[in-house]
Amino acid sequence: QVQLVESGGGLVQAGASLRLSCAASGGTFSAYHMGWFRQAPGKERELIATTSFTGVNKYYGDSLKGRFSISRDNAKNTVYLQMNSLKPEDTAVYYCAAANVRRTVTAPRTQDAYDVWGQGTQVTVSS
Repeated sequence: QVQLVESGGGLVQAGASLRLSCAASGGTFSAYHMGWFRQAPGKERELIATTSFTGVNKYYGDSLKGRFSISRDNAKNTVYLQMNSLKPEDTAVYYCAAANVRRTVTAPRTQDAYDVWGQGTQVTVSS
């Protein structure tokens, strides 16, 4: 199965943009639906967005739609999360995750449906 490595996190000011990347290796990236999650201090991990293995179908958490955008490039084995108009409350560790298409027809929206997780990348937004 794939291994995932996130990058692109950092410290930014409110209103800035960041693009996170999640690079996959060791498997067939196009055989996985992908998701981005985040976990803020003292809070549960929450779903940000998912994309189907083709990249055609996407889903966004209600609170984030409009500011965040998920995309993938199967030729580069990478999924991205574009984050605009960042707010201090977006401060969290951001994780990408992969769900094998053999287990689920559509990109899952629950954490336990994902097979593989990255190590996370910290995003800190200052006011």
